[in-house]
Amino acid sequence: MTAPVTAPAGRLSAMTEPEVKADLHRYLREAREAVLWKLDGLSDYDLRRPLTPTGTNLLGLVKHLGGIETGYFGDTFGRPFGEPLPAGFEDDAEPNAEFWATAAETSEQITGFYRRACAHADVAISSLALDAPGHVPWWGSQGDVTLLRILVHVTAETSRHAGHADIVRELIDGTAGLQPGSDNLPPSDQSWRQRHRDRLERLAQESTTPS
Repeated sequence: MTAPVTAPAGRLSAMTEPEVKADLHRYLREAREAVLWKLDGLSDYDLRRPLTPTGTNLLGLVKHLGGIETGYFGDTFGRPFGEPLPAGFEDDAEPNAEFWATAAETSEQITGFYRRACAHADVAISSLALDAPGHVPWWGSQGDVTLLRILVHVTAETSRHAGHADIVRELIDGTAGLQPGSDNLPPSDQSWRQRHRDRLERLAQESTTPS
């Protein structure tokens, strides 16, 4: 029998394990959707453009996250993904190779890989108990885990990269926000945003001016 989920007093303590899992899974799905939304409507060039000094690009983030899903929800629980991973995930791959798409890899291939990886992960999340044991080989002595820990870990990882994708997309064409139809931003237009940015720039400059 599955042990009860322990939690602080309040609403969470009264939740059943299926309810806890459903809430965590919902946050993961929303983070996944946010990442993919950031790719909508862009050219292949913009999908691959490195917009930071470390080379962060949208398609590379999706590729990396596909590997995250297959590794943590697949290999960790003895559930191999069942298909070859894209270039960059080999043991002898060059550093950061999983964070960019090769010229031979199309955006459709990378996003398709991510969607299939998520679907494979969803089967594990749905079928395993939160206390189901797993092992993460690359975590060394800390590698013994439960589905609960991995679900929290991958949700945090995906949300972190969703934030990266949000900034990269804004740098490309100004698009920002949480999701289609609900950007979670204050009402504004380009003129207001420019004035707001200019104001913050002035404040930043003034803060460095000796009094």
